[in-house]
Amino acid sequence: MSVIETTSDVLGPAGASSPMDANDFADLVRSFNDVTARLESTHSSLRDEVATLKTELNETHRRLRRSRQLAALGEMAAGIAHEIRNPLGAIALNLEALTEDLFDRPGELELCGRVSRSVTRLDAIVGDVLSFARDTKVRAASVRPSEVVVAAVAHAEDLVDAHDIDVDLSLDEELEIMADAALLEQSLLNLVRNACEAMALVDGPRRLTVSLCRRELRDPEQGIVPHVVFEIRDTGPGIPEEVRERMFNPFFTTRAEGTGLGLAIVHRIVDAHGGRLDVSAGDPGTIMCLSLPLDPRQEILGGADDDDDGRSLDGAVRRRVRDNSGRGAA
Repeated sequence: MSVIETTSDVLGPAGASSPMDANDFADLVRSFNDVTARLESTHSSLRDEVATLKTELNETHRRLRRSRQLAALGEMAAGIAHEIRNPLGAIALNLEALTEDLFDRPGELELCGRVSRSVTRLDAIVGDVLSFARDTKVRAASVRPSEVVVAAVAHAEDLVDAHDIDVDLSLDEELEIMADAALLEQSLLNLVRNACEAMALVDGPRRLTVSLCRRELRDPEQGIVPHVVFEIRDTGPGIPEEVRERMFNPFFTTRAEGTGLGLAIVHRIVDAHGGRLDVSAGDPGTIMCLSLPLDPRQEILGGADDDDDGRSLDGAVRRRVRDNSGRGAA
């Protein structure tokens, strides 16, 4: 048997020789190879984790930019809407007086009717803009989100019946969160109605699936934390990628009618609650995910220092933008 002479400070004095046979040497090589393999595996895992974190960081920055833009646009839209509403009110009053003077002239009355309908439509648009821009109060309280889902779907019953849509609910009824129930219901109702209107464009089976569950998601401040996730799935025609990039922008819409403010309003409400709103392609249709932290940070929903009227939605959005960026929203 071959023997390899080695020097060991552990087994004897310096300079003493200790034999290592071929089997011991083979074990040493195998151990070295195992350690090397583990290091390579760890390096590969770390590389994948870094790539994932970079992707999530880019997504967080994208959401942050969108939140900042919505906050700034809200201020601008409010100013424009008020400037439009004042002369619009004067037009409506003068038109009413003119209509009374033209009661015996049907041709002119018809023209006044057309103007009146246009004024009404403009006033509705201004109302939507103010709804998006106004400083809504977030009144957070303990809420069972399953009850909010049921209420939102019930309020969309007209569209469900009109378009013969099958509705499936899969709800965790034990979940509770701190949120503003009215604003959360408004957000879910908007998403549900959007899904129903999208399915009206297809001839095949129409199915709306709304699920509520708990998931572990990454928070930019706290790492992986539990979230309550509302998932709205439809079997509509789907949303093209180029539209998905712009669908949360105020005043962007693919419909012949509408102001394009619905999803922008939803985004502001979700952002004020410290949550996130994501859209992805279904098979078929679209999946909208509204996620809220199960235990939101105190600064997200406010604390004892907030007044009795609730917490400013606009302030909540701006505070969240500032907290995550180190700068103001403007």
